Amino acid sequence: MTVLRRPPVWVALLSAAALFTVAVLGLGLVRAAFHTDPGDAGAPVAAAEGPVRVEAGRCGTVPVSASRELRGMWLTTVYNIDWPSRPGLPQDQVKAEYLKWLDLAVAQRHNAVFVHVRPSGDAFWPSEYAPWSNWLTGRFDGSDPGWDPMKFMVGEAHARNLEFHAWFNPYRGTQPAPAGVGTDLTRLAPNHPLRAHPEWRIAYPAGKAGRLYFDPGVPEARKFVEDSMLEAVRLYDIDGVHFDDFFYPYPEKGQDFPDSASYAKYGGGRSRADWRRENVNTLIREMKQRIAEIKPWVKFGISPFGIWRNGGEGSDTNGLESYSAIYADTRTWVREGWLDYIVPQLYWTIGFGKADYAKVLPWWVKTVKGTGVQLYIGMADYRVGEKGDWSDPAQLDAQMTLNDKFGVQGQVHYSAKQIRADRLGSVTRYRAKHYASPALPPRMSRLPAAPPAAPRITGATRDPSGRITLKTAAASGGASWALYRTGDKTATLIATGRAGTPVVDPQPPAGPTTYCLSGLDRSANEGPLSNPFTTTG
Repeated sequence: MTVLRRPPVWVALLSAAALFTVAVLGLGLVRAAFHTDPGDAGAPVAAAEGPVRVEAGRCGTVPVSASRELRGMWLTTVYNIDWPSRPGLPQDQVKAEYLKWLDLAVAQRHNAVFVHVRPSGDAFWPSEYAPWSNWLTGRFDGSDPGWDPMKFMVGEAHARNLEFHAWFNPYRGTQPAPAGVGTDLTRLAPNHPLRAHPEWRIAYPAGKAGRLYFDPGVPEARKFVEDSMLEAVRLYDIDGVHFDDFFYPYPEKGQDFPDSASYAKYGGGRSRADWRRENVNTLIREMKQRIAEIKPWVKFGISPFGIWRNGGEGSDTNGLESYSAIYADTRTWVREGWLDYIVPQLYWTIGFGKADYAKVLPWWVKTVKGTGVQLYIGMADYRVGEKGDWSDPAQLDAQMTLNDKFGVQGQVHYSAKQIRADRLGSVTRYRAKHYASPALPPRMSRLPAAPPAAPRITGATRDPSGRITLKTAAASGGASWALYRTGDKTATLIATGRAGTPVVDPQPPAGPTTYCLSGLDRSANEGPLSNPFTTTG
C-alpha cells in the first residue's frame, strides 16, 4: 500500500464428488454446518401453523433479496499504522486490539478483512522462510513471540463470518532505518534469507531511505518469495492471497534500480523495461497456478496503483503509470485471468485533473468486462479532510454511488484507522447509504462450487432483550449461513454467520415474523432456502 506516495470441468462418481466436497470445505464443515447449542437460553417462540412452501429464490410467497458486494478494510502492520498499535506489546494486548478491529468491521457491515502479514520479508506466523516481524515483536533478531498470530487472526475473523485475505509484499526485504534495519546487514535477523543469499539482495535507493529488496530478476529469489507466501496458504485456512502495488520500487529521482547483474545474466536480449515487466508477470502467473494447486478455493487478488497507462488504450489520465514506472502490467494480469479480483487504488477525487475518478473508474470497468475477474475499488478514506475536494465529507459517498452505477462488485477501504476516525463524518455517511444492510460476498464462478443443501428451521427462542435465536437442523457442506426475514413484498437479508454459529435476528419486529435460511459454500455460492418459519410474535 503506497501510504506516503499517492495523493497514490463434468461427470463424476458420487464418491469422487464427496471427496471433492471434503477437500474443499474440510471435514468439520461437512459435519453439522448449522448448529445451535441446546443449552442456549431463551423462551420458546411458537411457530405459526400453515403449509410449508419452499420455492427456489423465494421465502414462502415472496422473493428473497440480498446485496452481493465485497466490503473490506486494509489492516496495516508496517510502521504499526493500524495494528498492533506499537511493536513489542504483550500477546493479550495484541489480541485485544485485533478483536476491536474485527468489531469495527462487523459494525461497518464489512464481510472481509485484508491483513498485512508479510510487510517486508518478515512474517506474522512461525515461518521457515522469514523472520518474525519486528512490527509485532519489537525486535529485529527474529525472536519468537511464543504464539501464532495468524492462527488466531484467521479463526477470529471466521468466527465473525469475515473473509480473511492475507496481505503480502513480495519483494521488500526491509524497511528504512531507524524504524527498520534499512540496508544495514549487521542488523538483519540471523535467519533472514537476504543474509544467506547476497546474490538475491539489492539495496535501493541510496542513502537514509534505502531498504533491501529481493531481486525480481533472479529466478531463485522469485521462487523463494513465492514459497514463503504459499507457506501461509498451506498452513492456514485463509480465504485470499492479496498483494498491493509494491513490485519493483517506485522510482527515485536520479536513481535506477541497480539490477544490472541479473539483467546481464537473465535479460535474454529484451529491453530492461520489458524484462522487468515479464519478471513481475511471471510472479503473478505462477502464484495463481500454485495457489490453485494447493487450495483451489483460495482467491488471488491484487490492489495496484490506479493508472495502468495514460491515453491511447489506457485511461484518460496524466499521472504516474504502473506499466512503465513500477513494471506492473496490470491490464495483462486481468486479460490473462491470472487474478480472481483486482482492487485498483483510485485515490483521487471526482474531477481531479490528472486522474479524475469519474474517468478512471469506467476504464477499469471496461478492462475487467468479460474476463471473469471481479472488480473492487480501493477507497481513499485516509485522504478525507485534506484541502480541496477532499474537504467534502460526501466525496467517498459520491464515489461509491458511481461504483454502484458502473456495477463495481465491492470496495476495500484504506485503512482501518481511518474508518475508525470517521473524518468529517464521511464513514457514517457512506455506511448509512451504501452499507445499511448486510451483504453476501460476490459469487466467484471461476472457483470451485459446492452449494450446500437446504437447512431446516425447527424452532425459535426469544431472549430477554427480544433477540430471536432460530433452532436449525444440520445441513452438510456449508461454510456460512444467510438469514432472510420477510417484509411486504420481499424477504431481505438481515444477518449472516459462519457455519456452526447461532442463527440470530438481533432486532426482530413486533408481531408474526417469517424467516428463511440458506447456506453458502466457500466461494459464496448459495444453496436452496429452508422451509419458511413463522413466529407468532
